[in-house]
Amino acid sequence: MSHTSAAGRSLFYLVVAGIAWGTAGAAASLLFLASDLGPLALSFWRCAGGLVVLLGVLAVRRRRRGRGAVRPAVRPAPGSLLFTGLMFTVFQAAYFGAVQQTGLAVGTVVTLGAGPVMIALGARYGMGERLGAGGTAAVCGALAGLVVLVLGGGGAQVRPLGVGLALLSAAGYAAMTLWTRSQGRRGAGGDVLVTTAWSVAVGAVCLLLPAAVEGLLPHTAALGQVAALMAYLATVPTALAYVLYFKGTAAVRAATVSVIMLIEPVSAALIAVLALGERLTGAVVLGTVLLLAAVVALIAGEARRPADGPAAGLVPGPGRRPAPAQSAAR
Repeated sequence: MSHTSAAGRSLFYLVVAGIAWGTAGAAASLLFLASDLGPLALSFWRCAGGLVVLLGVLAVRRRRRGRGAVRPAVRPAPGSLLFTGLMFTVFQAAYFGAVQQTGLAVGTVVTLGAGPVMIALGARYGMGERLGAGGTAAVCGALAGLVVLVLGGGGAQVRPLGVGLALLSAAGYAAMTLWTRSQGRRGAGGDVLVTTAWSVAVGAVCLLLPAAVEGLLPHTAALGQVAALMAYLATVPTALAYVLYFKGTAAVRAATVSVIMLIEPVSAALIAVLALGERLTGAVVLGTVLLLAAVVALIAGEARRPADGPAAGLVPGPGRRPAPAQSAAR
């Protein structure tokens, strides 16, 4: 497989993951309206449900292997899986804490805005990945678009504790992305299904107690709607999106990954306008244009980039051999 086709596939995985993450906010908003679940309980059930889905997929794959399919050539190290899961948990829990303390707008801007900066610095000084002048301009444009998109409505309230939690969330996201990218570069990324299952399992264990304190079971008259929304959250923006995210991150430069994933707030904003009846403002339009322009520029640059070592190949999977040429959420 050529580097161009492998990179294109990895970039596609990341774009789909970002769009899927963007739908999680709308689903969560509907859940909060239909029940008394809090953010920690919702996060726990999202992780626990995602784990059930992933274990089901792994069980089906194991049965197929029993009929002669090839086993993966790379097994993820337990320490690597645990670290990824812990960073995933920090990212999730600190973000919801930031939103609770300082509001959705500021929490989102600080988390998603600081993430690309931390990742770009970590990738530059830890892995020698250079964005170049064009890439740096694209990152700056993406951050400007994010600020306009999320803060354009006004009414934001900045609280130091919330900002600190948002920075902690961004650090967890950055560490998860950089670690996955570095593992992929060494050809040690392992099985993305297993990595994702471990991540959500660690998240569920860490969130169980605080979720129980908050209130684990929903009280609602619309139990069917709540169950359907929870099933969607567990399947699409969790199990599917994180598998695609880990698969794409192993092959794409870390800073590029972080900017592509800013498609998430664009997706969320468009859903809010088209499906939830929110008003389309000039800030939404301008922020969306800036973000998408930066994402397109970085995708074009990534597709032209030469392959760089083992990570450029696909992470080995069932029946697949390592190939020259192949990126680390929500």
